[in-house]
Amino acid sequence: MIDQFILSLISGIFISGVAGYLGSLMLSKRMSLVAGPLGHLTLPGVALALIYGFDISLGAFPFVILGIVLIWLFEIRTKLPMEALTAVVFASGVAIAFLFLPIGQAEEALIGDISKVSLGDTIILFPLCFFLFLVIKRIYPKMVLINISEDLAKSQGVDVKKYNFIYLFSIAITVALGVKLVGGLLTAALVAIPSATSRNLSRNLLQYKLNSLIFSVLSCTIGIFLFKFTNLPAGPLIILTSAFFFLISLVFKR
Repeated sequence: MIDQFILSLISGIFISGVAGYLGSLMLSKRMSLVAGPLGHLTLPGVALALIYGFDISLGAFPFVILGIVLIWLFEIRTKLPMEALTAVVFASGVAIAFLFLPIGQAEEALIGDISKVSLGDTIILFPLCFFLFLVIKRIYPKMVLINISEDLAKSQGVDVKKYNFIYLFSIAITVALGVKLVGGLLTAALVAIPSATSRNLSRNLLQYKLNSLIFSVLSCTIGIFLFKFTNLPAGPLIILTSAFFFLISLVFKR
């Protein structure tokens, strides 16, 4: 039987690695904080999972994906900034969640509990995170081009609507997985802080992407080890470790 700590560590590394890599793209598009509202949008699903006793990430998936589809459709319809539309959708989701979220279980929904991950969860996480990483890697150059100029991207034959949808869908899956690690309250920090640290230290795009992934995994690993030895919640420890690396990066900022 695999030790629960090992399962938590492996699962955390998978989730944080994808979150860090995606975070580097989100920061370049000035969308890092979008993961926060989307994390809050998972709360209705998390509440249902806690009430009926199934996996919280599984509960989070349909709600955050529904939110992403609505945001994508609203953006096409209204041309409003994506972050503004995200705020509208997430506020509605939070209001729904707190109508029936069990107060005694609110802590797990808000800050996560990676110690409850099972062997089955870990087995599913590996191919899912690997697939998600490949998808992000494939759309990365197109999203950078879209970020520079949508008109330029269209002139190069890039289907902007399609790539924006794939990008948002990748964020949705990452957020749903991140809820298991740091809860709905801290998902923005999970993707934003490692990429901000990486930007301070990187000389080029390749270093920036790689360092984002490394700092995210390292923060998660240290946070879970601290959780084992202190019995404090793993989610906040992971984020505080990540914030510590960011402060150190300010000293060596290039």
